[in-house]
Amino acid sequence: MNVLENVLLVSLVVCAVAAPQCKRLLNVVIVYLAFSVMLAVLWSLLQSPDLAITEAAVGAGVSGILFFLTLKKIHALKGTRDE
Repeated sequence: MNVLENVLLVSLVVCAVAAPQCKRLLNVVIVYLAFSVMLAVLWSLLQSPDLAITEAAVGAGVSGILFFLTLKKIHALKGTRDE
């Protein structure tokens, strides 16, 4: 394993530990999205492009959009109001 793979693995563990420790929902979503992006890069480095593309599209893309829409709907983001 090279240095980049080791850094990504340690970062994944840090994100996995940090997510439940966050007090704000927005921070949890950001940590989760960072986890997904790092996992997609790791899959790419491990020469598994199909998993990397799926993780990037679903894990960071669609899930991120759904999380942000949910945060807006429950008014967890500042400056959002339903009129």
